[in-house]
Amino acid sequence: MLKDLSSKKVLLVLLVVTIGVAIFGSWQKKPGSLRAGASNTGQISQEENSALPSIAEDYLKEIELALSKSPPILNLLSLNSDQKLALDLAILDQRFLSFAADSASRTIYRNEIFSVEPLSPGELSKVPLCKDTACYRIELFNFTRNLSTIAIVNLSSKTLLSVQHLPDSQPEIPEHLVQIATAIAAHSPAVLKALGKAPDQGDLIMASTKTALNGTRCERSLHLCVAPTFVDGQRALWTIVDLTDPRVVGTRWTEWGDPPLTEGQLIDQVVSAELCRKDNDLTREGWSFKYSLTGSDGIEVRDVTYKGKGSLRSAKNVDWHVSYSGVEGFGYSDAVGCPRFSTAAVIPATLPKMNDLDVGFELIQGFHSKRWPLPCNYYYEQRFSFYDDGSFRVAVANRGRGCGENGTYRPVIRIALPIEYDIFEEWNGSDWVRWEKEGWRLQTAATLYNQQGFQYRIRNKSGEGYYLEPGRGQFGDGGRGDNALLYVTRYDQERDEGESDMLTIGPCCNVDEKQGPEKFIDDEPLIESPFTLWYVPQMKNDGEAGNEYCWASSSIEQGKSVVREFPCYAGPRFVPINGAR
Repeated sequence: MLKDLSSKKVLLVLLVVTIGVAIFGSWQKKPGSLRAGASNTGQISQEENSALPSIAEDYLKEIELALSKSPPILNLLSLNSDQKLALDLAILDQRFLSFAADSASRTIYRNEIFSVEPLSPGELSKVPLCKDTACYRIELFNFTRNLSTIAIVNLSSKTLLSVQHLPDSQPEIPEHLVQIATAIAAHSPAVLKALGKAPDQGDLIMASTKTALNGTRCERSLHLCVAPTFVDGQRALWTIVDLTDPRVVGTRWTEWGDPPLTEGQLIDQVVSAELCRKDNDLTREGWSFKYSLTGSDGIEVRDVTYKGKGSLRSAKNVDWHVSYSGVEGFGYSDAVGCPRFSTAAVIPATLPKMNDLDVGFELIQGFHSKRWPLPCNYYYEQRFSFYDDGSFRVAVANRGRGCGENGTYRPVIRIALPIEYDIFEEWNGSDWVRWEKEGWRLQTAATLYNQQGFQYRIRNKSGEGYYLEPGRGQFGDGGRGDNALLYVTRYDQERDEGESDMLTIGPCCNVDEKQGPEKFIDDEPLIESPFTLWYVPQMKNDGEAGNEYCWASSSIEQGKSVVREFPCYAGPRFVPINGAR
């Protein structure tokens, strides 16, 4: 029966069992036409998607079976006994099932378990009830509502400790969905036509990286979409696969000039052992803090003190949004983190390293794709700088090379200062003006700074705290200015909002303030309330010889491959109010 239906009709039958005509019609909306252009291979018609590979058809049958069960939850993961127990405990709790179906309208949603894993070290430190016992994190994705549910289960007490329901959020996809997306892409007539041959598995990259494409249901992450990308000489064919409505919705070519040569660096197993599975403590030059590798938020530095006084609760790199067109809106949402917890993470290149400074030191962690520096492979970096005057900087970098010369990189950095600093102020040209409620601001050429170059001030009632100095090209690392979006959101421990590992927080390709943190802005008051800062720099790459930025290239010199990097650094510095220069 399934083979007689188009993929769109199949999913309409499977997704909604007793849904009204109006809602049913919304699922029939066809993708918008792809805009014409040199890189456009045309809209993918329904006929071109009428046949699916067997692995995708089998998956649709599994969905159909799951929708007939109570609760309607599909689990295709291979689980051990502890993982099975954790999942069973979650499914027995109605809080976990709140959005699995709508009893009022008798609507059944399509749900799938994406992950059942032990808590990472960073998460364990934030859940006291898990300190000396086994706890698991369970990720459930609701395809119909584009909603993620995250549960934490304690196996010893057999209780569900917490549940979060995150609208418009998507977990990293499990391996079986990577395989399905790859098969759909490789099976597509549009891909075969564009490549002029059957794609080679060795030419496939980025199969698990979430994406968006304007004019389709993938736009603004309305559907769960990924971008298997086929390397073909000096070009890359992006194949945007919609996993909510299994089909190819579009293809795009990007070009990068002469491809650099790979060094074939692989991640050492010690990285997982030393970073993913335990906390690391560091005490040096008056500074003390913990750090660990999260699932998909990079290295998180926590509980930072300077000479015994709290300086920083937490800082981490939540996402990398990479857009390759401001018009068509396509690109990647990258995650950096531990491969043990996240199949889509760009993994660590080495263990963290310490870099001595004349006035302090730095903790540096690099992440790169396994085939870097080949095109469409990425190298990201986190850099935490700690200075002798009590100031510190939270910075990130893209070291190239990416998928083209027209990329814009928007890393999402989450920064939480000590909760006693509950006053946020902005320089207006003559004085500091307090923000009374949540909001966001864009750093532009017209932005005002005080004489020391500070844009914001964060303090308590006694006047203790920090100035925030954004990047304007003054830090001596080659940065050309952050052009940053800054968000201030009220801190509410019960709502989490990034305290634990975050899912993909926003779509890859928006060119406005909609980068993800804005979803936490509800016009709540900031008066006498702790808050969280979200800092999103915007860096445009450049591959032009002599002006490279956010770029990498390679050449053969004396018989050896020589890679040249042109990184773009961004990130704010925090300077103590009482010790500001």
